[in-house]
Amino acid sequence: MDGGGRLARSSRLSRLQSDLKAVAVAVAVLLRERRSRKKAQPQRLVRPEPQRGLIAALERWLPRRVGVAFTALILLGSAGMGIVKGGHVDEFIQALDDTRNAAANLAGFRIKQVAIAGRKQLTQDEILAIGGITGRSSLLFLDAAAVRDKLKANPWIADATVLKFYPGELQIDVVERTAFARWQLDGQMSVIADDGAVLEPYVARRFLSLPLVVGKGAGERAKDFLALLKRYPQVWSQTRAVALVGERRWNVWLTSGLVIRMPEHDVGNALTMLSKLDQDDKLFSRDITAIDMRLPDRLTVRLSDAAFKAREEQFSKDKKSKKKAGDA
Repeated sequence: MDGGGRLARSSRLSRLQSDLKAVAVAVAVLLRERRSRKKAQPQRLVRPEPQRGLIAALERWLPRRVGVAFTALILLGSAGMGIVKGGHVDEFIQALDDTRNAAANLAGFRIKQVAIAGRKQLTQDEILAIGGITGRSSLLFLDAAAVRDKLKANPWIADATVLKFYPGELQIDVVERTAFARWQLDGQMSVIADDGAVLEPYVARRFLSLPLVVGKGAGERAKDFLALLKRYPQVWSQTRAVALVGERRWNVWLTSGLVIRMPEHDVGNALTMLSKLDQDDKLFSRDITAIDMRLPDRLTVRLSDAAFKAREEQFSKDKKSKKKAGDA
């Protein structure tokens, strides 16, 4: 029994050992096959669990790289604020304008020829400077309308036309105003056009022969009065200046220093009378300092001091001689 029992136990152990070896072999085979399958099939990505909250919502709904764009926007805004607060806006705009003009010039749109017609008082350089055209300007980015507005803003230029002919030709036609008179107001002398526009706030030598008008409002009203005065050459040929008094009527100053106080109305009739008196009686050559025509029914003259003194002396002599004749 014992021997048989030990034999039966040993056989069961050997069978168990062989079964365990078979299981181990089978497990090893299964593991090898599974490993080979994992190598043959692509690995699956493990998705993380979705996050919750405001940041997670922004990440889901905002486009990709929005953070980079937002950062760039903040940097640009900071730079813009620095330019504005530092007072460099004009310099920044000018730099951008120069950059794009330089690129256009390299591309073949440099202004190579400028033709200017109609100028008389202004030089070519002055017209280009007024229009804002420099050696850095390119024809491609030149705003013809803006150049025209700048030219018309100058008092000398009544109208202007600006044409661009690609790739590098510019045509400018200007219509200049004509210097009409010298205008004096509060001791300040300037050159004006016939509509009263101030052309220059000073008087150059070439304008010294222009008529002189004086007083507030004289610039706008001088055209009509001087045109009327020229119709009477007897007066006009001796006129040195005209002055508007109270913005209502005119005084005419002659080269001799004689002042004629014109009426507010019927100026033509007064000038006709003056011309006839000077032609017949040499009125302007007499020793008088003023002629007053403000009253419609009379003409009053003012003698010079010397003429008045001589007249008084003559009057005294005549009075004495009459007294002696009466006593006799």
